[in-house]
Amino acid sequence: MEMTITQPAAKWYMNELSLKKGDAVRFYVRYGGHGGVQSGFSLALSVDTPDKPAMQVKEMGITFFVEETDLWYFDNQNFHIKFSRKNEEVEFIIAN
Repeated sequence: MEMTITQPAAKWYMNELSLKKGDAVRFYVRYGGHGGVQSGFSLALSVDTPDKPAMQVKEMGITFFVEETDLWYFDNQNFHIKFSRKNEEVEFIIAN
């Protein structure tokens, strides 16, 4: 499994969350919402420190990661984060 994030998506998170170099953003599973991978669950995020990251990527000085405890959600698929200029928001792509 691989995790990627585009530079425009990283910039969007930096602006929206007032992040600075050295910060880290955790993507974790929450009950409810619309996620598309595991029925009844979706992804949420928080500014956090990695403990046991299973996937992580660093872009623009920010670490984006998923902990081992949330890896089941991805069902052995890659996790890509990109910015949609059309929708003016980030999009998650979870696929092989």
